Amino acid sequence: MSMAIESALGNFMTLKEFSAILGLSPTTVSRALNGYPEVNEATRSRIAAEAKRLNYRANARALRLATGRAMAVGHVIPIAPRHEIMNPVFADFIAGAGEIYSAQDYEMILSVVSDADEEISYRALKSRGSVDGVIVHGPSVDDRRIPLLRELAMPFVVHGRASDIAQPYAWVDVNNRRAFQRATGFLLDLGHRRIALLNGLEFMDFAMRRRRGYTEALAARGIVPDPSLMSSHEMTEAAGYRAAMQMLALPLPPTAFLASSIILGFGIRRALDDCGLKMGRDVSVIVHDDDLSYLTNGDDVPIFTATRSSVRAAGRAAAELLLQQIASPADPLPNRLLEAELIIGQSTGPLLGRPA
Repeated sequence: MSMAIESALGNFMTLKEFSAILGLSPTTVSRALNGYPEVNEATRSRIAAEAKRLNYRANARALRLATGRAMAVGHVIPIAPRHEIMNPVFADFIAGAGEIYSAQDYEMILSVVSDADEEISYRALKSRGSVDGVIVHGPSVDDRRIPLLRELAMPFVVHGRASDIAQPYAWVDVNNRRAFQRATGFLLDLGHRRIALLNGLEFMDFAMRRRRGYTEALAARGIVPDPSLMSSHEMTEAAGYRAAMQMLALPLPPTAFLASSIILGFGIRRALDDCGLKMGRDVSVIVHDDDLSYLTNGDDVPIFTATRSSVRAAGRAAAELLLQQIASPADPLPNRLLEAELIIGQSTGPLLGRPA
């Protein structure tokens, strides 16, 4: 049979037929393709090479029968008027996670529910055996979902952390405290002392950590944080505009802004324009940039100075850790802390009147 015909037929080959070609049992082949640690590396490499040569992709039903798994991962999405995950960041995270699921023949199940029905949804996924694990989005400081999923003995990875949860759990997070500590220090080095913080909703753990980094950087320079220069809202352009306008109308307005989202940053820029101020000259702005696919921070030169961390990469990392946990449940629970990079753009400059 020619290679072209083999390749064309590969997608229609059963697990049993593919295993027969290799002279191995279907269980061994299935376990190798799905990352089980007990298959030795030489056998795993041989199976992977043949699967690629023959364009073989396992039938989902056969995989379920061979492994006893659902071959699916769950994302339970709560809908509430004041919820942070319903924004472009979530779409990029899902895109990154989906790359990993597809490569491992996993499906993704999205359940969109009210906040009140979230616990019911997790219990239903467990009782029906619909998924092998879940990813938890938008953790709060003391997140009730973590003890619930531990009680259900369901593998899970949290995108973020919950500061007040003492029990171990798997997570992927950005070092938010360090990122905002560094960004505040950068503005202080430029001579700014009236630095405003436009934060996300502070029952969310990431926002609490960002505020802590900001206040610690100010305190290290002997500056007492001014409550009139701190706001906590949903991270929308309109919220950024309103908060910036209020602060710019103060008797002592800020000379710099630090924002928890590039979307807030667009609102700040609009407020500066309306006040006849030039961003980067009259007022400096630093934003957090999730390196979004469809909302880029400029082309060649960044518009905003930013603490940058790709949320798509975080999605890939979370999916990898979850599938690792599913394949090797006895291993220690994995964690991954991602560092944000400080990107210098056009939105920051020295305090007016201070030499550059």
